[in-house]
Amino acid sequence: MLKNVSVTDDGRTVELVWNDDHRARFHAVWLRDNALDDKTRSPGNGQRLITILDIPADTNIAQAAVVNGDLSVRFAPENKTVSFPSAWLRANAYDRARTAELGWIGEGVAPWDKQTMQNSVPRSSYTAATHDPAVLKGWLSAVRTYGFAVMDGLPTESGSLCRIVDLFGYVRETNYGRWFEVRAEVNPNNLAFTNLGLQAHTDNPYRDPVPTLQILACLENTVEGGESSVVDGFAVAKALQRENPEAFRLLSSWPARFEYAGTSDVRLRSKRPMIELGPDGQMLAIRFNNRSLAPAVDVPFEDMPAYYAAYRRFAELIEDPRFEVTFKLEPGQAFIVDNTRVMHARKEFSGTGKRWLQGCYTDKDGLLSTLAAIEETRKEAAE
Repeated sequence: MLKNVSVTDDGRTVELVWNDDHRARFHAVWLRDNALDDKTRSPGNGQRLITILDIPADTNIAQAAVVNGDLSVRFAPENKTVSFPSAWLRANAYDRARTAELGWIGEGVAPWDKQTMQNSVPRSSYTAATHDPAVLKGWLSAVRTYGFAVMDGLPTESGSLCRIVDLFGYVRETNYGRWFEVRAEVNPNNLAFTNLGLQAHTDNPYRDPVPTLQILACLENTVEGGESSVVDGFAVAKALQRENPEAFRLLSSWPARFEYAGTSDVRLRSKRPMIELGPDGQMLAIRFNNRSLAPAVDVPFEDMPAYYAAYRRFAELIEDPRFEVTFKLEPGQAFIVDNTRVMHARKEFSGTGKRWLQGCYTDKDGLLSTLAAIEETRKEAAE
């Protein structure tokens, strides 16, 4: 709860003090734009009902007070009074110390390697996740935190992997179809459809936007080899940064180009850095796929040798066993990866026996939305 408020800078800002002596300042125009009253935001969906042009340019705070632990503000020249919950203000405070480090990782994301994850792979039962919101919450939360998770007990029927997507979102159909087969083929249009081993990679970096989640489900597996593995791209990128900050800067500053032309009617192209950072330096995404990497033409001539050295070292770290978590999918098992962070790979497998997997794409917005809805429902129930 708040214990004190003071208006500063001729009403253009306000300084708040909470009971634990935490302090934060807010601008009048920010508070007015984010007012929570039913004239500013729709009570039904929370969407804003006004535009920035509806807010007077000379908006200021005529009066501010702590009322029952929350903030009450009267704005001028509108003479409008609005209440702000103290917890909401604390959660949305922007007056805080900023990290100067490039590549910082957002809250709730936990980098991992083989040592920390090999014996604690997050997993859940499909049946339990279907019937128990708490189990589903745990599984979705693991994907948010670690970027991957395994699900057991899936029906071994063609297309059953879409049932996992139905738990939280929608299948993203592509030129490969609603789902695609992952098994050895004659003259395949993608090297994934062979028995060759595949380097750890993110899928479809040639799309814009890239599918943000991928699911691979096993229907049959009697081959020798063919183990699946996952690598946390954020953990590898941080390792590269610690070892060689300049290499990290090059891979995050200059875009790589990716292309795919598997059939005559498909020409997919995109241009993004292998390590993508936000304007504030936050690490947002990893794109790494040697099979679809196109010629780099955006890197300056004088930087190209160092860029390729950085690319080589990044690839070496990605293949370093200390970052690799390995498991073999059995029929009825599936795993999901955050395709903007976690790379997946496959070991080479024998030409005898059968290995039949199916894959599909979906997106994180649905997963994070479902998870947030479950969390808020459980929080409200607890209150």
